[in-house]
Amino acid sequence: MKALIKVGYGCNDHCSFCHTLDVRHIDAEASEVHAKIERAKQLGHSMVVLSGGEPTIRPELVRWAEHVARLGMDFGLVTNGRMLSYPALTEQLMERRLRYVYLSLHGGTAKVHDLMVRSEAFEQTFGAVAVLSGRGLDFTVNCVITRHNVAHLRGVVDAVAPYPDVRIKFSMVEPKGGGEKLFEHLMPRVSLVADRVKDAIDHAASLGVVERVTHGAIPLCLMQGYEDRFDDLKTHRFATMIEVGEPDFYPVDDLNKVQPEETCRGCSLSGPCPGLYRGYDAVFGHEELTPLRDRPRSNSFNYVFDGLVTADAPEGRCVLREGGVTPWEPGRHLFVQNGARVARFFAESRDFSDAEMRALKLERGQVYLDVSRKDAPDDFTTDLRPLVRSALCDGCPERGACTGLFEPRLEEDVFGRDDARVRALLETIEGDVLDVGCGEGRYGEVLSARIEAGAIRYAAFDPEPSRIEAVRARHPEADVWVGTDADWRPDPDGLDHVLALRSWNHLPDPAAFVRKAACALRSGGELTVVDDSAFGLARTRPHAARAEGSSAAFEHYRNDTATDATHHFDGATWEQLAVHDVGPGTSTLWMLRYRRR
Repeated sequence: MKALIKVGYGCNDHCSFCHTLDVRHIDAEASEVHAKIERAKQLGHSMVVLSGGEPTIRPELVRWAEHVARLGMDFGLVTNGRMLSYPALTEQLMERRLRYVYLSLHGGTAKVHDLMVRSEAFEQTFGAVAVLSGRGLDFTVNCVITRHNVAHLRGVVDAVAPYPDVRIKFSMVEPKGGGEKLFEHLMPRVSLVADRVKDAIDHAASLGVVERVTHGAIPLCLMQGYEDRFDDLKTHRFATMIEVGEPDFYPVDDLNKVQPEETCRGCSLSGPCPGLYRGYDAVFGHEELTPLRDRPRSNSFNYVFDGLVTADAPEGRCVLREGGVTPWEPGRHLFVQNGARVARFFAESRDFSDAEMRALKLERGQVYLDVSRKDAPDDFTTDLRPLVRSALCDGCPERGACTGLFEPRLEEDVFGRDDARVRALLETIEGDVLDVGCGEGRYGEVLSARIEAGAIRYAAFDPEPSRIEAVRARHPEADVWVGTDADWRPDPDGLDHVLALRSWNHLPDPAAFVRKAACALRSGGELTVVDDSAFGLARTRPHAARAEGSSAAFEHYRNDTATDATHHFDGATWEQLAVHDVGPGTSTLWMLRYRRR
């Protein structure tokens, strides 16, 4: 994993969109950078990447590269490339483990590029591409898109295409620094950027180089069909970064972007999507977004074992706090203490956003130790053990900024306890009942007992024929059929109960389902919704690899909690009877009950 160190903000270009336009006079002391390189090694990073400003204009550059190499790490640069057009300097850096270059090229001609950087720089910057190509580097050319070059992206593809080892990334300009000060002058509409980037990717395909072209900072709903070309700091395996003057590293995250709740809630792409820059949303809003809600997504992710922090943790002391809490991503890192042993886990998954992971782990407490050997746990009571926040976190002044220390509760059966609440409710239902997405019959025993007692007249549907056949074999008198909620044509006022038992998040259109349920239920009839929230699993690396290599398909369209689901119920039609949501100390299971007025 990479650590990004800002060495200062001075630069030999003068880009109008520069993030650090107002602080170009600030440079870090050489000793500060030297110490940060050592801290990166202490944190376990395998590469240090220097950025700025422009790191290659610092006279200490070669010494810093040598220090990185001496500590056993690889070296990288985020650069405008002008100094790297000198082969002698590049040779010195290659000898000191230069392995990664992220080079800014904003046009395929001098006219476009030099306009963007407000310097006569193209000859050197593009010259560096020729000097660096063919050296076995992890090498990306990054093109920032503003109003001034949005119509000229094909030119970048044409210029770089002859170099077979160089990737091209197209990045939406960020409203930060110069991008904020000159917002009206620089900022294109994101929908236009998306269209132009798709055109550039199509052009790359016509040249046979499409696999080398990516995009970043563009909402994925605007890049349909091109989602797999998404690229950002995480895909480049950056874990932490540090600015000039900061006392320690901070995790790389997407918190400078937003997925507006009213538009993006329930979007199938919300996990990997970068969202909109907050500054863009504040000015232009988010009407250009076109969320997708018809694609399945994952309902879990893996925290993969990343190493043993210590086997001798002192009793009553937090090794995480003593080692510094800021470098660890609050949602993606997981520290687990069991006795005197503390282990670190990390979640690389892009099925969930940083914000989703933080909420799942720190607000709802839905992280578990997978004690099974299964690719997918199918008996949560047996297979999973809850991980809960350590008592050492109580009252800690760092709690709000920390990823937290967790401990396993090996004997606690939260799943059985919460499931018992559902079973107790089902034991009381009477009348005409429809079981929506009856599935594998998790509550079959309870419902069978009610059928055999004559308490309920049972009907059910499910899209999987084998499941319907199993129900029909048990209860030939039941009215069961193969179908989906979209196929359901309810008879008005015909039911006393509608049950959605672990099928809610499988429904492509929950709002339409709720309307149908309101039509189907008699006045006073009840709708009961039970489902699981998303969760994270702490696993060994081999276990996680087996699970992620499984052929199992995604079945969930959303990962709603009970609170999320309540947005689909209006008070004029429905009386809320009960809400049991997930949170610290609960299982993944939640339940809603509504009565039709």
